[in-house]
Amino acid sequence: MIQKYKSLPEYKNHERVVELNDSASGLKGFIAIHSTKLGPALGGTRIYPYKNKQLALKDVLRLSNAMTYKCAIAGLPFGGGKGVIIANPTDKNILKILKSYAKAVDKLNGIFHTGEDVGLSEKQVQYMLKFSSNFIGRSHLAGDPSPFAGESAFLCARVAWKYLTGSDNLSGKIVAIKGVGKTGGALVKHFIKSGAKVFVSDINDKAVKSLLKKFTSVKALSLTKLMDIKSDIYCPCAMGHDINKTSIKKIKAKLIVGTANNQLENIQIAERLRQKGILHIPDYVANAGGLIDVADELLPGGYKLKRVNTNIKKLQATLLDILKSAEKAHKNTDVVANEKAEKIFMNKKIYGNQPR
Repeated sequence: MIQKYKSLPEYKNHERVVELNDSASGLKGFIAIHSTKLGPALGGTRIYPYKNKQLALKDVLRLSNAMTYKCAIAGLPFGGGKGVIIANPTDKNILKILKSYAKAVDKLNGIFHTGEDVGLSEKQVQYMLKFSSNFIGRSHLAGDPSPFAGESAFLCARVAWKYLTGSDNLSGKIVAIKGVGKTGGALVKHFIKSGAKVFVSDINDKAVKSLLKKFTSVKALSLTKLMDIKSDIYCPCAMGHDINKTSIKKIKAKLIVGTANNQLENIQIAERLRQKGILHIPDYVANAGGLIDVADELLPGGYKLKRVNTNIKKLQATLLDILKSAEKAHKNTDVVANEKAEKIFMNKKIYGNQPR
């Protein structure tokens, strides 16, 4: 089955791709296993109304590939995978779809563990646990990984800002955040506590209004106006490919760091950012806190919050190493992060100390 996907540019030596098509429940989508060299594949499941199967396939291939890199760079003994369900999250038949999906995950016999992503809630994960034990993010354990993704992105922002300016003081700095869903909203909270001036934009008016009730100092702007302001830090926290050949012309920030996956349209954009003097933090480094949280359920001894917090803090040293290596080699940070991750999973070695 894998043969028919090899011609796609998004295919990166994936081990397995499963097409989901259950007419009885209405389930349509894909599960992609990129690598199990370091261990079982981990990656969230996304529910999104893709316009067609081809777009969903390309997305699941890109996302699963990125998960391998994220696990490696985070020092986790797991590989990368991803699931995408082609549906509207509010579909009236969503529980039937999720039941069928959970059974499909179960048939993979533990080579793929999955949980929350865009369009999928913590409550729905608990529902699917009735039909398969291969879901992570249990409410009494890791729960919703979003706050941890927001935390790791903020820690990375502070490390990067200090690297750029010599100080990690963000008070008074202008931060533009695109997307204030679960992870973007969590990131807003950290920046507000740091004293930064936060501007946000989201296509979901309800999400914006909810956020403004919690944080009265936050300013909401249209997407166009958000891109026009001269921010210090720009945070892509919505869908992928936010940084592309069009948007790169509008970004005025010194630093880009956010919680969205696959932020760059392609790797060439990373080099263009470097040449413009804009520092981009690889997304799978910045948002790895969410993965570290849910993956901990599978580590020896079961879920330990102390271990989660320790491993999230380790990302700061990992990022600093990437920043120094990139500067020394005159390369962009994305290329350097990729090289480091590839060295780990190709050689089957875990970055830094093994989690205990």
